[in-house]
Amino acid sequence: MKVLVTGREGQLARGLLEAADGAGVQVVAIGRPELDLADEKSVAAAVAREHPDVVVNAAAYTTVDKAETEPAVARVVNALGAEHVAKACAAHSIPIIHISTDYVFDGTKHAPYVEDDPTAPVNVYGRTKLEGEQRVAGACERHLILRTAWLHSRWGANFVKTMLRLASIEPTIGVVDDQLGSPTYAPDLAGIVLATAARIVADPAGMRWGVYHAAGAGETTWFGFAREVFRCAAAHGLPVADVTAIATSAYPSPTRRPANARLNCDRLRLLLGLELADWRVGVRDCVARLAQSAQGR
Repeated sequence: MKVLVTGREGQLARGLLEAADGAGVQVVAIGRPELDLADEKSVAAAVAREHPDVVVNAAAYTTVDKAETEPAVARVVNALGAEHVAKACAAHSIPIIHISTDYVFDGTKHAPYVEDDPTAPVNVYGRTKLEGEQRVAGACERHLILRTAWLHSRWGANFVKTMLRLASIEPTIGVVDDQLGSPTYAPDLAGIVLATAARIVADPAGMRWGVYHAAGAGETTWFGFAREVFRCAAAHGLPVADVTAIATSAYPSPTRRPANARLNCDRLRLLLGLELADWRVGVRDCVARLAQSAQGR
């Protein structure tokens, strides 16, 4: 099975490349300049050249705060670029797995969101990602949209690495405790994506196309997330800080964020037989791997 991934340096792309080594899968990750989501011809040429069994569109403009001042740039990548990938897939009858986000919801629901709940993004990032979902669905009939949340890993910029960096310079860190979500470990999500791709290749006619939620099992707040990071860090001799719970209103940010980012993943389990591990398992592995890197192992 050959999988083409857009977004060479992203956390999920890195996770897919790593997971492929032990799964007997060929994963080809392409980014700029070979594949530029803003250039439809570039995207079409890359898909035609590689002609994979499945395309995973993991590339995205994910700098949430910066998107507020660069809405046009975010839209080019998250919406128009996603459509370019989907059109290229449709032209060659290639299924697409498109990665989306919990930010398509407004966060006002008092329970985990299911796939059919009304969308109502509250910021530019969420709006451009929702438009991307819609454009992908309209351009390629054989599509799966996987919404995930609070992605972290030893690669790139993410909450776990930020907490450990801050702990090396600050004895106490204030972390928001009134936003709920499900941290998702990028290698775990990569496993789900590859398993889904394998299912598509084995039985495309039997696939239930559409939207699925794929996030770490369980839930916490950013404050709870931080405490778990430092609990694991202490066991590996990494920097640890005291964490104090603060309200969203006390954290200066140019961007409104959903207070509830929890995703109900029952559809993924019931229809595809797939589910992610508890979010704490991912944090433990992530911190352990970061500790190994810090120790030169």
